[in-house]
Amino acid sequence: MMTNKQLKESTDYLISKGFDAPELGIVLGTGLGKLANEIENPIEAHYNHIPFFPLATVEFHTGKLIYGSFEGKKVVVMQGRFHVYEGYDLMDVTYPIRVMHQLGIKKLFISNASGAINLDMKKGDMMLIEDHINLQGGSPLAFKNVAEFGSRFTDMSAPYDVTMRQKLIEIAKKENITLKEGVYASVVGPQLETRAEYRMLKILGADAVGMSTVPEVIVANHLDLPVIAISVLTDECDPENLKPVNIQEIIEIAEKTEPKMVRLFRELIKQL
Repeated sequence: MMTNKQLKESTDYLISKGFDAPELGIVLGTGLGKLANEIENPIEAHYNHIPFFPLATVEFHTGKLIYGSFEGKKVVVMQGRFHVYEGYDLMDVTYPIRVMHQLGIKKLFISNASGAINLDMKKGDMMLIEDHINLQGGSPLAFKNVAEFGSRFTDMSAPYDVTMRQKLIEIAKKENITLKEGVYASVVGPQLETRAEYRMLKILGADAVGMSTVPEVIVANHLDLPVIAISVLTDECDPENLKPVNIQEIIEIAEKTEPKMVRLFRELIKQL
């Protein structure tokens, strides 16, 4: 069970390291860690040093919070996130979001790598998430004392902030960057989907599928924290023409597309 005392201890540790009133939180997904290199005057805190933080276990997630300046705003960046498929529960997965909120962030940006279900979208495209389907079989709000942290019955009629989404669409047009919009389905993983599962996801109305993001977005809404999320589409999930997946290629495509995502985030942060 999570307590306010634990959250306070985690937050106090980061404040003592110099994490001073960040305005924005940014979560970096698989293959999308380079934005962290652009943070000015960075202060780092490794997850295994932060009290009550889970430990990162996935080899391509480095596992630290980075605090510093980005486009004149104080930011805290999560380089490496937690997943249910690593054996964490949904409270662990979302604990860092609660800590960033305690530190003072007013807005949250999330990125992930995902597979394109909608075949009008191609690998290397970016998709602004407009809505999601939670297929992780649980909720990060399903714990006894949740009411101590926010409303138990959190409204999800508009989980992704409309104003920031609109700004990103305008920025993408101006910068000549292709930015699709769509519905993201979040599954447990870590195995990839079968042909039949891809067909099911299409019927359900998903445009992309991944193994993260939705728990963090639910908690952001629980905390009344405006949130946006961008998926970098790293493979095309065509059940009629399915090839074995190449994880290395997925990471390479994410890395190649990342500079465009950074440009979108940078321009949006300038406007906030």
